[in-house]
Amino acid sequence: MTEHRVVVERRSGRPGQRGSALVRALVWLLVGAAVTVLLVVDPFGVSPVDGWLGVQRTAGVGHGGGDGQGEMHEAGLWTCSMHPQVIENAPGQCPICGMDLVPVKTEAGHKAKSEGGERKILFYRSPMDPRVTSPVPRKDEMGMAYVPVYADEMQSAAADEAVVTIDPSVQQNMNVVTEPAKRQDISHEIRTVGYLDYDQEKMVSVTTKYPGFIEKTYINHIGQPVVKGEPLFEIYAPELVQTEQELLSALRYATSLSSASGETRRRAEALVEAARQRFAYWDISPEQVQRLEETGEVFRTLQVLAPASGVVMLRMPGLEGMAVRPGMEILHIADLSDLWLRVEIFEDQLAWFNVGSRTTVSLTYFPGETFRGRVRYIEPEVSEKTRTVQLTLEVPNPGGKLRVGMYATVVFEPVAVKNALTIPSEAVIRTGKRNLVVVDLGGGRFAPRKVTLGPSGDGIVQVLNGLTDGDEVVTSSQFLIDSESNLREAIQKMITEKRGGGGS
Repeated sequence: MTEHRVVVERRSGRPGQRGSALVRALVWLLVGAAVTVLLVVDPFGVSPVDGWLGVQRTAGVGHGGGDGQGEMHEAGLWTCSMHPQVIENAPGQCPICGMDLVPVKTEAGHKAKSEGGERKILFYRSPMDPRVTSPVPRKDEMGMAYVPVYADEMQSAAADEAVVTIDPSVQQNMNVVTEPAKRQDISHEIRTVGYLDYDQEKMVSVTTKYPGFIEKTYINHIGQPVVKGEPLFEIYAPELVQTEQELLSALRYATSLSSASGETRRRAEALVEAARQRFAYWDISPEQVQRLEETGEVFRTLQVLAPASGVVMLRMPGLEGMAVRPGMEILHIADLSDLWLRVEIFEDQLAWFNVGSRTTVSLTYFPGETFRGRVRYIEPEVSEKTRTVQLTLEVPNPGGKLRVGMYATVVFEPVAVKNALTIPSEAVIRTGKRNLVVVDLGGGRFAPRKVTLGPSGDGIVQVLNGLTDGDEVVTSSQFLIDSESNLREAIQKMITEKRGGGGS
């Protein structure tokens, strides 16, 4: 770190040197301004704001015994009464005004002064820019009076305290609000949109596994609801008629051999089971086969039954009299009790989701009404163009109100962290390099504290390090309190730097 030195040149007091002394005074005035800038550098990136808000710095702690007034010298440090930004390691004269330097006092005598006498004013500073100072009271260009800086304030800063004390009435005027750090779950709202689609697992195609001719249909239009086991159409198929005859013949043969030896009777029964098994392979229901066996009559046509309940979404035109082949899609049935909702999320949001994650679905078609859904499937691939991942949600549709193609808004509220130590997001002072909060120490005392943050959501943020349960943090006006504390710390930094830098 570059060391800033203020070289003290003692005056000889001879008349012949007064002209050069004036030039040197101007030079030191510029140097003093630079030191003033160093003095009020905000280590946390926030400009100091203090006296005009009624903020008082916390009293420092004495360093031990002292003189009759209870004051102690800050070992090896001297300053100017008119220009406190000048701090030297040895006695001398102020390079700005030429006054003799005085020892920097500790806080031991501050209480005696504050209780029994007036506070000593060292200089005045601009209320808008603390770097601008004046040895006498004055006003700035806007007519605002300069703020006095007292000796005890400088001594408190030298005592290495960043704690700020604020009068209760001033706290009320500043609207200082605090809230305790507490443990709770952190959820993060993610909003996206998508379209409703059919549930691919509840869609069936009606076809035949044998060639034939459709002679009668029971489905007249698309959109007609059907129930599982309900007849869809009747078909004539030569292979079916032949298998019916074989089954009836096998039954009569097995009946005639019912009193035969065991092996012969088992062979006859095997023929019956083979015919029945062929019907099962063709999706002929056991009830239809039983009716055939009970009546003993060959049916010219057989009814094809609905394999599932749902709504007919596809029907080939001109079905009656049409010749069909195996594998030909004659009808298409979709179960609409559940629908799929396809949405996309960004790849950096993928960590918030799992299969089964719950969501809320709303549609403009039903204002004020919401539906529940859950993540059914997460695509394993990220789109190279949009950097998104597609999710498939399952949305119950018991009343049949939802329809395929409807536009829906989806809101996820996944839980990021369970039982996390949290504070309101507005309590955090973010400087870019570090995060700070102002902690209420009680008794009107406040202090900044560095914290390490975790995930945030829903107006709160997790604190990983720096706070404990129940710590009161300031959620309003914390920037003003932190600025006052930073001014104190800046003064202490310069004093520490002077100590380590040796004499000038």
